[in-house]
Amino acid sequence: MTDLPFSGPGRDCPNCPRLVAFRERHRVAHPDWHNAPVPSFGADARLLIVGLAPGLKGANRTGRPFTGDYAGDLLYATLLKFGLADGTYRQSADDGLRLDDVRITNAVRCVPPENKPEPSEIRSCRPFLIAEFAALGRLKAILALGQLAHTQVLATLGLRQAAYKFAHQARHMLPNGLVLADSYHCSRYNTNTGRLTTEMFEAVFHGLMPILA
Repeated sequence: MTDLPFSGPGRDCPNCPRLVAFRERHRVAHPDWHNAPVPSFGADARLLIVGLAPGLKGANRTGRPFTGDYAGDLLYATLLKFGLADGTYRQSADDGLRLDDVRITNAVRCVPPENKPEPSEIRSCRPFLIAEFAALGRLKAILALGQLAHTQVLATLGLRQAAYKFAHQARHMLPNGLVLADSYHCSRYNTNTGRLTTEMFEAVFHGLMPILA
């Protein structure tokens, strides 16, 4: 595995004034948190997992995607079960966990108020996702966690939304040869309400493994 030849937004990225103001407030309130754009996790890979944005007390706090909140508990446990990660996940960016042929990122790199980025903020961050796709020379599949992430992947690739409907466990063959897979987001809300079970989430990876082989 090799590192990718580009970097995301800098620690003090000024592109989205609302997100900058939110970030600055939390730097004052929680100076020991990451409180900056969250970089992607993992090297060049066959699978890219895309979420929408960092969680306030998860990735925004720890500095690693899906780390420090319930969504990460389910995601990383699943990656470990399927041999796509090595080590032990401890809700910390320094837990030594390693990804195996997987990279994890978000369409928006900074935490938004109420977990809801505005359309202008999504567009502002899109060049970083475009660069990410371009740099992944071994990429075979993209897993979108939630409908909003699915929508942003298609927008980033310049594809029509109507041609690729979001549905849990759906898999779409894209014109560039990549497979776009969909899952409900692995959030506590979705699991608490029964919208997503551990078995349903694992079924998505059962479907992906032959594609990654």
